Amino acid sequence: MKIAMFTDAYFPRINGVAVSVRSYASELTRLGHEVVVVCLEYSEEQQRISSFDEKSNDEMSPFKIIRIPSAKTVFSKEDRMVRIDKWLLIKKTMDRFRPDVIHINSEWTVGYLGALYAKHRHVPFVFTFHTMWEDYLTNYVNFLPDFTLRKIGRSVVKFYLKRAHVIIAPTERIASVVKEYKINKDVDILPTGIPDEQTKYSFPHSFQISGKFYKKFPHMKGKKILLFVGRIVKEKNLSFLFDVLERVKDKIPKTALLFVGGGPYLEDLQAEAAERGLKDSVAFTGYVGSGDLVYFYRMATVFVFPSKTETQGLVTVEAMLSGLPVVAIGEMGTVDVMQGDNGGFMVKDNLDEFSSKVLCLMKNQNLRKQKSKEALAWGSKWKISNLTPNLVKCYEKAVKIVEGFYDSESEKFYEEFDSEFRSELGIDENELGHDDEKVES
Repeated sequence: MKIAMFTDAYFPRINGVAVSVRSYASELTRLGHEVVVVCLEYSEEQQRISSFDEKSNDEMSPFKIIRIPSAKTVFSKEDRMVRIDKWLLIKKTMDRFRPDVIHINSEWTVGYLGALYAKHRHVPFVFTFHTMWEDYLTNYVNFLPDFTLRKIGRSVVKFYLKRAHVIIAPTERIASVVKEYKINKDVDILPTGIPDEQTKYSFPHSFQISGKFYKKFPHMKGKKILLFVGRIVKEKNLSFLFDVLERVKDKIPKTALLFVGGGPYLEDLQAEAAERGLKDSVAFTGYVGSGDLVYFYRMATVFVFPSKTETQGLVTVEAMLSGLPVVAIGEMGTVDVMQGDNGGFMVKDNLDEFSSKVLCLMKNQNLRKQKSKEALAWGSKWKISNLTPNLVKCYEKAVKIVEGFYDSESEKFYEEFDSEFRSELGIDENELGHDDEKVES
C-alpha cells in the first residue's frame, strides 16, 4: 500500500505527533508498505538539533520525507506554518506518488493541504486526533480570551473529524471527545507505539552514558534519582516536582531530580530550581536522542510524571518498558495508559499522595521489584510491532469506504470543503492556485 502521512510537526521539532509519525512510518516501511511523510522545512538553527539523533536526519530515514517551505509563527518559536502558495508543489508531488491513502496527523496548514489533496483526487482520508487544541491553545496564544481560543480549537479539529473517512484516537478519552463534539462516527483506538529497538540496552554504551553524565553533574553521584523525560514546557506542571523533591528529601536526603528533555520553559525551570535552593539536587540534560533514553530510565529509581494535559503520555510507557516504576497524576492520557496502578501508582493531583507513593517505591525494595516486573509486562502492549497491523486495518477500511462513497450526494457535500476551511484559517483562495492537471508519472 502507498501511504502519505501529513504532519505539521516533525523532526527536528520534537513532540508526541512527530514521534508517532516516525514510529509508524518506520514500521509500515519494514512491513513492506511505501510511505511518504509530508512535513515542514525548518530553519538551519532548528535543523542542527538533528545532529543529536541520527534517526532524525532525513538521509537516514527508511522512508521518503518531503519538506515544504515554511514561515515563522507569531505564537511559537518552535513551530512553523507551511507556505500556502506551495499547494501546487504538494499536489504535483502527490500525483507522482499516487497514494492509496492519506493519513493526516495534524490540524494546521500541512494537514489542511493533505485534506485538500484527498478531496481533489478522491483519495481515502484517515485522521488521527492527537491533540486537544481547545486545551492547548491557551498555552501558546495570550492575546485572545480563553473561550475564544477554545472555540477556535474545537472548530479546527471538528473540520477534520467531519470529513475524515476513518477517525483514529490514541486514547479512550480522546475518542469520547469526538462524541462530545457531536460527530456521529465510529472511532478506532490506536495509541502511538514504542519502537521495539528503543528498549535495546548495551552495557558498554551504558558506561559511556553514565560516565559522561556524572562527569557533567557530579552532584548527582550516589543519589537516588527521580526522573522526568519529556518536553520542558509550562503546561506539563513541572514545578510540582520541586515540591515532591522537597518532601522526599526530608525522608531520604540523598535524593535528586533529573529532567531529560529540552523546550522553551527550560531556562525558567532552571531559575526556579536555583531560587528554591535545589540546585545541588536537580540536573537538566537538555535534549537526548531517543536511542539513549533507555540508559536514563535504567539510571533512575522512580519515574515521576506530573502532567495533566497529555493526550497519551508515551514517556510513561517508555519508562515501563525499561522496568522503571511510574508515579503519575491520573488525568487525560495517563488514565488510558496506566488504567489504575499498573506499573506503578496513578494518583490524584495531590502533593501528599504523590510524594507518599514515591517514598513507598524508594523505601520498599520488594514493592519496587514487583512494580518493575508489572511495568515491563504492562508496557509491552504499546510495542509498535503489536500495533501497526491495526493501523493497516484502518487504512483498508478507509479504502473500502471510498470505493462506494463518491456519488452525486457526496460530491455536493464536498463543494463547500475548500471555502469553509480557507475562511477559518484566513487563507486567500488565489494563493492556492488552480492547476488541476495531474502530473504524468
